[in-house]
Formats: sequence, structure tokens, C-alpha cells
Amino acid sequence: MYQILKKEELTANIYLMVVEAKRVAKNCKPGQFVIVRTDEEGERIPLTICDYDPEKGTVTIVFQCVGAATQMMAELQEGDVFHDFVGPLGCPSDLVKEPVEELKKKKILFVAGGVGTAPVYPQVKWLHERGVDADVIVGSKTKELLILEKEMEAVAGHLYVTTDDGSYGRKGMVTQTIQDLVAEGKHYDVCIAIGPMIMMKFVCLLTKDLQIPTVVSLNPIMVDGTGMCGACRVTVGGEVKFACVDGPEFDGHKVNFDEAMRRQQLYRTQEGRAMLKLQEGDTHHGGCGQCQS
Repeated sequence: MYQILKKEELTANIYLMVVEAKRVAKNCKPGQFVIVRTDEEGERIPLTICDYDPEKGTVTIVFQCVGAATQMMAELQEGDVFHDFVGPLGCPSDLVKEPVEELKKKKILFVAGGVGTAPVYPQVKWLHERGVDADVIVGSKTKELLILEKEMEAVAGHLYVTTDDGSYGRKGMVTQTIQDLVAEGKHYDVCIAIGPMIMMKFVCLLTKDLQIPTVVSLNPIMVDGTGMCGACRVTVGGEVKFACVDGPEFDGHKVNFDEAMRRQQLYRTQEGRAMLKLQEGDTHHGGCGQCQS
């Protein structure tokens, strides 16, 4: 059993939990995720790791209530336990594979949208701990929906906050801030964008024009977390990939976002899932992580 040591409501329907999970915490790397279940009959919920402390044996998760399973999670209190807390899963961020001295030579930009701020934070923190500065753009619809601002400010080289309605920080979408920074003379060697699919799509369209290599995390399309359900099947550079076993990070300029978003809509119904399975045949599932188009 995995005890909840801390619970905090960050904003409406978005919660942070610190969970005791010693073996998971000792093996975590930025970019990975866990799968949790509230009880033996509970739904498997993939969640990107927001933070981890190997010494204390804790893992921090952030989630938004979007259905019955996450609502059940939100009802758990400090002292309660998760039945399952499996991980770390998925491939770590490519940044952790590069020599630190090479990373220090790069100008890195992170773009976070909504709950996507949570998986951006551990990557920026990991870089900060190694003396690597990164600029961060955090976007939300309103000031009230902004999360982890103080935590991000403590580890970012420069933090730019945007709100759609202009209630806080810069007014407008994150793409406008990217354009503004480039127009001001900023140069970036790589961009990492994590957030809603539609946000990542338009960030990638812009950065492709600006010739900024861009990595996206496709954690929003994961359901089962093992590749067996077929929910996170995505085409990247013309090849079939599965976000949970091949990712979650991919070259954003090669992702077919329109196809991925159409699949998300179809996957919500039993009839849609059956249609996808029929259309995609042997490539519908990706549990082996080796499926090809």
C-alpha cells in the first residue's frame, strides 16, 4: 500500500498529492509517469510524475478531476493509501541523456499549458540542480487556474506567465509569448512543450516556422499505460508509435496531431473503440513497444 503523505487542492479540481513509494522514487527520472489505482477494482490512471525525492522515498503527482476515477482519487485524504502505484514507466526525457556541459551550451525553452505545468516542473528542476538555466512559459485560461507558479519561478531561468483572459501576466496564448520572445531577440536551440493536444499542435506549427526543434509529451492521450489498449497510438514521422511505451516524448514536428485528436474523440465510446480496432488491425495495440506502421 502507498500512503498519501500530503494532499493539496492547487486550484478548482486540480490536486497535488505526495505519496510514499520508495522503490518508485529511487528510480524516477524526469519525463516518466506512474499508474495508480485507488482500490482493487479501481481504474488504472496514468499520471506524469511532478516531483520525486529518492531520500524521503516520495513521489508527487498532480491530477485534474475529469471523470469518476479521478473524482475517487480527489476524495482520498492524507493517511489514505493507493492500492497500486506502479512506475516509473515510459522513457525519460532526452535531456537527461545529454552531458551536462553540452546542455549548458543550449538555450532551452519549456512551454507548459494547464496541468502540463506539472510534468514540465521536474525537468526544469533537474536542469536547475545541474546549473542549466531554461526559460519557461506557463499558460492558463485564468489566474485562478494557474498552478505551481512559485515552484517554477524558483527553478526557471526566466518565467513568463500568460493567461488567455489577461487576468494575470501576459495576455494571450503561449504561442504569442513565443513569438514575442523571438521578436525581442531570444534564440532557442530546443523547445519542450507539454499541455493540451491542441496547444502542443499550435506550438509545433509555430516553432517549425521559427526553425526551433520541438519535443512534445503525449501523456494526455494515455489510458491504460501499457500499450495494450491502443488509446495512445499515434503516427510520428509516418511510423506507428505508442505514447506509453515508445514515449511519452516525441519530435513534435513529426507528430500527426490531427489524427491523434480524432482518435481521442473516437476512443471515448465503445463503438468508436471497436471501429479503431477494426481499422488498425495488428497495429491497434502496442504492448510490445515494437509495432511498425
